[in-house]
Amino acid sequence: MRIIMVAFWSLLISAAISYVLTSMAGEPFNLTTVFFVAGLFFVAVVVISEFGLKEEKE
Repeated sequence: MRIIMVAFWSLLISAAISYVLTSMAGEPFNLTTVFFVAGLFFVAVVVISEFGLKEEKE
């Protein structure tokens, strides 16, 4: 369930970022870019959560 939520929020956040940046630049909205950025966010969050953040047990 955690992976599904990460994928959902990655897609949502990358769509918002892409929409704002393309609006500011006067370019057309490109859905391919949204999926590419969402994939990068997804991989980064999964890698950081699995390997980067380790809780120390007492």
